[in-house]
Amino acid sequence: MVVDTHPLDSRGRRLAVVIPTLNDDAALARLLPILAHLELPPEHVIVVDGASSEATAALCSRAGCSHLPCRPGRGLQLRAGIDAARAAGAEILWMVHADCEPHPLAARAVRETIAAGASGGYFNFRFGGERSAFKRVLEICIAWRCRLSMVYGDQGIFVSRRAYDATPGMGPAPLFEEVPLVRALRRTRRFVSVPLPMVVSERRWRREGLLLRTARNRALALAFAAGVDAGTLERWYRASRARQSRS
Repeated sequence: MVVDTHPLDSRGRRLAVVIPTLNDDAALARLLPILAHLELPPEHVIVVDGASSEATAALCSRAGCSHLPCRPGRGLQLRAGIDAARAAGAEILWMVHADCEPHPLAARAVRETIAAGASGGYFNFRFGGERSAFKRVLEICIAWRCRLSMVYGDQGIFVSRRAYDATPGMGPAPLFEEVPLVRALRRTRRFVSVPLPMVVSERRWRREGLLLRTARNRALALAFAAGVDAGTLERWYRASRARQSRS
C-alpha cells in the first residue's frame, strides 16, 4: 500500500502502520481496506504475523501491504514491525491492532499531531457494536485512566521515529509491551490525546462479558504494577481464557 505524494510529504514524515496479528485473518480483512481509504493514508502497512500463516500472507499480498512472519508475542511482533518500518524510512510509527477500526481522518490526525510538535499520541477508546449505557460508562473510565495513568495498544498509539529512538522502545513482553514506551513518552509532556475514536471490536468483550473482562484486565494491570512478571501474567491470562472456553 503506497501513496507516492500528498501535501505532508514535503515535511519528510512518511507514515507506517504496524499491525501485530495471530490468526486474525477475518479482522485483518476488514482493517486493511479501511487503512487504504483513510484520508492521507499510510505509505507503509506492515502486518507482523505471529502464526506465519500462508493465508495471512496471501491476504497481505492482495491488499498490497507487507507481510512479516515473526515468533508469536505482541511485544516481539511490534518490535519486528517497527524495525522494518524504520528500515523502510518511516518517520512516524503507528501501531494498530487488527480488531480495531480507525476513524477516516485518523491518518491525517496522526500526521498533523506530529507536525505540530507532539512526540506521539493515541485515540479515544470506543466499543464497536450496539451502543449501551454500560459501554459509555466504561469508555469514560478508560478516558480517565488514560489521563491519569496508562494508555494501552488498542488505542492506536503513534510516535515519531525521533521520539521513539529516544525511548526504551516497545518491550518484548507478551503483555503490557507498550508500558515502557508510553511511560517515556509521557515524560516528554508531548504525548497527546487525539479527539477521534478508535473503535475496538466487541467480539472478545462480548464473549467474556464486559464486566468480567474489565475486572480481569484491571486485575492484570494491578498485578503488573505490583511487580508480577509479564510472562507469568500471560500464563494466568491464557489459563483463564482456557477455563472459560471449557465452561
